[in-house]
Amino acid sequence: MKTKTVILTCSSLESYVKMAQEKMHTNHPVMVIDRIYHVEPEKMKTVIREEFDRKNIEPETILVAMGFCGGVWDQVQAQVKTIIPRVDDCVSLLLATDDQYIPNRKETGHLYLYEDDPEKFSALSLLKDYCKAAGEFQKMDEETLFHMWFDQYGFLDIIDTGYNDCYEETYAEQAQKNADMIHAVLDYVQGSNRILEKLVSGNWDEQFLIAEPGHLIQHRDFF
Repeated sequence: MKTKTVILTCSSLESYVKMAQEKMHTNHPVMVIDRIYHVEPEKMKTVIREEFDRKNIEPETILVAMGFCGGVWDQVQAQVKTIIPRVDDCVSLLLATDDQYIPNRKETGHLYLYEDDPEKFSALSLLKDYCKAAGEFQKMDEETLFHMWFDQYGFLDIIDTGYNDCYEETYAEQAQKNADMIHAVLDYVQGSNRILEKLVSGNWDEQFLIAEPGHLIQHRDFF
């Protein structure tokens, strides 16, 4: 099926893509890849290719609603015009509130939450989801895995993008439970949906990689 433009997004940003399109009055078809594949970038590369083949989609332009994400795009040759935000991951994407090119906006020791539904960001649930996609972790007990993932974080920051009521009581209470679970201090940081709004509307500046057909996408394109 030929189509002019398609958006490729990680499931963690699906709702943000929807809101960006509503605000910018675009209606591009969206392909969603489950976020659990982020734990294995090579697997995610394969899943993306298989998804395009399975749906028989032949776009002229692919708008990628995700970042470099651990190397998902490294050494990938663009088959069609491909536009990708030049950020290390989805968190840095949502932390951007201006047009300055900064590939990594995260702070060391901070874990970031941005889901629209507080039930989706249970720390333990997130860990179990990722472990489903990572066979080498299956032999570890749950407590070892938990400490391996979360002991590095002393702060749990909710990204306030203005798109969901993250100060609402139920939302804040669920976030506090997660902070208590990993022994972290809960706080809020300012974010926005600016990059995704620019992505879907074609306002591509230095914050974006514009890979023409034949371009070999590499780490240096992002960092």
